[in-house]
Amino acid sequence: MDVTTCLKSLLMAINQYRDSKTATNAAQLQKQVEVSGLKYDQLLSSGQVLPSECVSGLVELAGNPNTIPTLTSSIISLLAQLASDDDTREMLHSSYNLTSTLASVIHCHGATPGEPLVLQCLQVLQKLTYNTRIFQSTSYIHELITFLMTNIQSHNDDIIMPCLGLMANLCRDSHSVQSLIKSLDNVKPFYRTLINFLAHNSLTVVVFTLSILASLTLNEKVGEKLFDAKNIHQTFQLVFNIIVNGDGTLTRKYSVDLLVDLLKNPKIADYLSRYQHFSACVSQVLGLLHSKDPDSAAKVLELLLAMCSIPGLRSLLVEVVFKPTGPKLRAAGRRQGPGLDGGRKAESGLALVQWLSSPVEGAESCSLQALQLLNELLEEALGADTVSACVLSFVEMLLPVLLGLLKGLDPAQGDAHIRKHCYHITHVTSLLLNILYNIQVCSEALLKTLELMSKLRQQVEDMETSFYRMLQDQRIVSPLSQALTSHHRERVQTGLSLLFEATPLPDFPALVLGESIAANNAYRQREAELSVKRVAVQDVPPPRTNISVLESSTGSSRSVHSLVEKIQNGLELQEQTKDSRVSEIIDVYEQKLSAFASKESRLQDLLEAKALALSQADRLIAQYRFQRAQAEAEARKLGCLLKEAECRREDLQGELGNQVLEVERSKADMEELLQHNTRLQKDSEEHQALKGAYNALLNRSENNLVRIFKILVVTKYKMIFLVSFKFTFFYLQLWNFWTLSVLQEREEEIRSLRSDLQQKDSDIKGLNAKLQAEMEKLKEKDGEKRELEETVDVLRKELSKTEQARKDASIKASSLELQKSQLETKLKQKEDELNKHSAMIAMIHSLSSGKMKSDVNLSM
Repeated sequence: MDVTTCLKSLLMAINQYRDSKTATNAAQLQKQVEVSGLKYDQLLSSGQVLPSECVSGLVELAGNPNTIPTLTSSIISLLAQLASDDDTREMLHSSYNLTSTLASVIHCHGATPGEPLVLQCLQVLQKLTYNTRIFQSTSYIHELITFLMTNIQSHNDDIIMPCLGLMANLCRDSHSVQSLIKSLDNVKPFYRTLINFLAHNSLTVVVFTLSILASLTLNEKVGEKLFDAKNIHQTFQLVFNIIVNGDGTLTRKYSVDLLVDLLKNPKIADYLSRYQHFSACVSQVLGLLHSKDPDSAAKVLELLLAMCSIPGLRSLLVEVVFKPTGPKLRAAGRRQGPGLDGGRKAESGLALVQWLSSPVEGAESCSLQALQLLNELLEEALGADTVSACVLSFVEMLLPVLLGLLKGLDPAQGDAHIRKHCYHITHVTSLLLNILYNIQVCSEALLKTLELMSKLRQQVEDMETSFYRMLQDQRIVSPLSQALTSHHRERVQTGLSLLFEATPLPDFPALVLGESIAANNAYRQREAELSVKRVAVQDVPPPRTNISVLESSTGSSRSVHSLVEKIQNGLELQEQTKDSRVSEIIDVYEQKLSAFASKESRLQDLLEAKALALSQADRLIAQYRFQRAQAEAEARKLGCLLKEAECRREDLQGELGNQVLEVERSKADMEELLQHNTRLQKDSEEHQALKGAYNALLNRSENNLVRIFKILVVTKYKMIFLVSFKFTFFYLQLWNFWTLSVLQEREEEIRSLRSDLQQKDSDIKGLNAKLQAEMEKLKEKDGEKRELEETVDVLRKELSKTEQARKDASIKASSLELQKSQLETKLKQKEDELNKHSAMIAMIHSLSSGKMKSDVNLSM
């Protein structure tokens, strides 16, 4: 069954158990987890969706309190197998929150710390949080720290060690966790417990305890007492012994981390530089490099790199690493001072070279660390005033290995392999450059390397930064000046290309380069003058006084004169023809040169005109920008005024609404008063009717006094009621008058507010009109700006064309001048030949005339 099928089956089992937590589904899921244990270690980092969903589901089930403990233990075992490398651990911590999940499991089962599930979670957490910064905001971190501090102070030896290891991970480089621990109430008993653990018989417990104390108390009074000058040498000896003779790789890792953390304190680093057994301890630590364990070698190299960062320790490391095994001898040579025999190689250095190209699986990081360490050590060793013979011998042995590392690139292995190989080559190249810089040899190789870096700077990460940093180094002056003043064309071209790249850099040593070039030229000129003098002295022949030789020379001169006389006529004709042709050629070239000169002057005038136009355009652009800034400021001012008017209008609108509500309430009150008045009027009418009835009854029954008395009483009561009614009516009339006056005042205020609103609306309309006008002006300015920019672009294009034409013309002029100089040299040669021929003809003519005279005398 392939991996994809296994993943699908596992995801299906996860979903089934999540939906229904039955025993059957649990057994099926546990079977899938146990069967597919070692098949997903590389799939998680591939970025595929199916493995990510499976891991998310497993983490969710592991953190669910309702999951059965056996299934949770199986899931945690599988997740621990996945965390095999640093990338996967980081992914499980950051992307899947496995740290918080395991902390929640420990919190749920915190009542039984000796339970196997809790111990398993502690072990996985220790593996997961190693070299990982944990923050206080992480879920369940408070509960986890409380659990660890409680169980560290317990007497259960089975749980103390994993709790100490996890606490060391949490405290390292995490200021938030350190602050949380220091703020707890039981921190002092916790410190006392840790100090008591320093006398434990297990070296692992001692290392964990020292790491926690260093993280929590190194910069406090407790730490100053623990790591003072009296105790620090014992601590160094203890840590070095644990590194060399530790219980295993885990103890060695934490010991190295402890020493690296201690070296971050300048005072402790100074103590270590004065430690009398430092060389012996480092030699024993370097002996661990001869093993085939990449994890141990990586931690040793990490420790050595941390020591190299301290200037006082770097020189001591150089003496230990490059110290040979043979007796001390005195070697002589260039830049070699009194030192050790160069023929005997240092064992530690050989171990470093072996890790550069080790075939052991997982040794890639060790190779890079070894390159970095050699870079630091050789920079220190070769940068000294005198270099020992053993260092130079080591460099001779190292160079072939480094050159071999530059090979072996196989494009068929994929982009990841190419990326790793290029990163490896970057470090190798940096080490080679360091060696070349410090020895000041192989300048041609240095220039070729810089040329290669220039070509690869866009393809390799951080290559461009390194390239420009090297170009600004003072040590580039000597090889660059040698290349620029070289007799080889390729070296000069390489130097010019590098000079073109380095000239714009701010810290490029241009003045130093000029002085170096001048010094090289002066030296070569002096050598040339001395060589010319030596040649002149060697070419002077000794004096000869042999008479026979003189006679032979006169005889040969006579024969030469006769020969010159014979060919004199033909040579004169040829000379005339040659002189006429050369003069014609010179005239043609002079005409061409004058034409080019006039064309160059026209181009120069055109260039000046274009420059003037560009300056005018720049001035117009500056004016436009100033006007635009003013317009934008006015627009912003108008916008602010508009916003203020809007706010004022909203306030007035709110006040108007309140006044309208008050008017409506007054109208409602008036309606209620009117209704009450109508009711009172009806009562008055009824009273009048009763009064009439009373009068009629009074006229009819004057004899019935009782009824009259009753009627009088009733009437009296009604009269009293009528008086009260009149008083109430009068009060209501007064209230009505006051309400009407208030209503009139509110109406006047409403009218004034409406007039103010109308005025504000008119002002807003005016401001909007002004704003639109300004916007139209801005649009016009933008159009003018675009036109000016187009004009500037056209002018720049024309300027570039004219500059290119001027360059072409200057190149042609220079070539013509070169041809003219060549022709002049040829003409001078021809003139010299003609002079020689004329001299020969004259000699021949003189000889022939003398011979004719002698013949005439003989005939006579």
